Amino acid sequence: MCRERYDARMHRSELAGQRVTVMGLGRFGGGLAVTRFLVESGADVLVTDLADEDSLAKSLQSLRPLIDSGAVRLRLGEHNVSDFTTRDLIVANPAVPKPWANRFLRAASAASIPITTEIRLGIERIPDGCRVIGVTGSAGKSTTAAMIAHAARVCWKKGSVVFAGNIGSSLLDESLQPGDLIVLELSSAQLHWLGPDSFSGPPARFRPDVAVFTTLSRNHIDWHGSFEHYRESKRLLAGPDSTAVIASPQACDAFGFNDPVSPHPDIELAIPGRHNQQNASLALAALREVIGTAPDPRLALADFAGLPHRLQLIADTRLPRGRFRAFNDSKCTTPEGVGLAIEAFNQPGECGAERVWLIAGGYDKGTDPASLVEAAAGCAGVFCIGDTGATLAESVRARAGRAVNAETLDRAVAEAAEAIALHDGESVLLLSPGFASWDQFANYEHRGEAFAKAVNRHFGDNSMSPSRPDTVQSSEN
Repeated sequence: MCRERYDARMHRSELAGQRVTVMGLGRFGGGLAVTRFLVESGADVLVTDLADEDSLAKSLQSLRPLIDSGAVRLRLGEHNVSDFTTRDLIVANPAVPKPWANRFLRAASAASIPITTEIRLGIERIPDGCRVIGVTGSAGKSTTAAMIAHAARVCWKKGSVVFAGNIGSSLLDESLQPGDLIVLELSSAQLHWLGPDSFSGPPARFRPDVAVFTTLSRNHIDWHGSFEHYRESKRLLAGPDSTAVIASPQACDAFGFNDPVSPHPDIELAIPGRHNQQNASLALAALREVIGTAPDPRLALADFAGLPHRLQLIADTRLPRGRFRAFNDSKCTTPEGVGLAIEAFNQPGECGAERVWLIAGGYDKGTDPASLVEAAAGCAGVFCIGDTGATLAESVRARAGRAVNAETLDRAVAEAAEAIALHDGESVLLLSPGFASWDQFANYEHRGEAFAKAVNRHFGDNSMSPSRPDTVQSSEN
């Protein structure tokens, strides 16, 4: 495999005239920032994507001025080998599964064409004097990273706080300065591209000061090919000089680390759930590694309001027979995450899992649904959707739970409304799918927005539409 390195710290003028292929624009803009960066640097940019123009309409609209001016050329609906073997640089979208086996990337490597990714380009541009906190895990990484960034904006006094990576802005859009604190949420796919087995090898400057690991469970086997490859990709977050912060002894054993920093006790929070307490304790431990205790990050975490599509309250009202609340947890794409969401309602002061009506199911990424089934069996009822709906409903019933295959999200909300109307006392409708959205929706945001609209239709206009986070990429990895 080719090990020729590409150093993105080069001045923009050195990219001028370089012939660059961007592989994968993406339906929700994963390649937008790097395409703009390359054009602004004077590169000759070709964007190629297997999706057609109609599928990429929203992303293409953002690039329309550059396309119309000729600064960006397109090859859509197909890839052409020559676009990978006659160029000076390839920028691959990390969503491309098993990139080491992709015939176009292999052709580029065989032709000694350097291959990189947007996150790699951004990381290689981080100047000396910045501090970096990286966050990864199978569940909870987005909320944990957002908590860190939220509190850091209050407590960090040496420079700006930049929140980027798999959520937040692109590092290529940021004007980074020494003294900045950079919080990166990184998926397993992004981390693979920063490791020794990627086409370009590890970047010289990827040295996070603190590496935060939330949980580890079987996930994204469709991308990685094996759980071992998935785990090892996650482990790449911690460099030789990084301080590892890990959620629990079990997670420590799963990741295979020794002597990590342990999280701190419970923190007063505005959002529910023991798992959010765990996320907050990880955030606090990470912040104290780079900030210390003055000012105390604990106080800044107390008013964190949560992220859209992550156990987000979208309805709270009175129905004829009791209180009704609806929670949008569409970002939950792992079976373990569903258990955490349900357990949030078993905490003191909450209604209990027996009053939760769950909507779950979706695209199967090769995960083990056992933990979801076990948690769901204790709910008031389960409405299953998507590709996994029929099998999931059968599994919940086998555990003495009450479940039906509603097939679609709107039908699930409609059937839930009928059931809740006959139920005395408090009721919670929880969308916590445990699977990816790609079988019926463009992404998890689309699924969450559809849920909010369905709640409005079937329960009355009592909910608030979920706001979209400032994302450049929308990975469920």
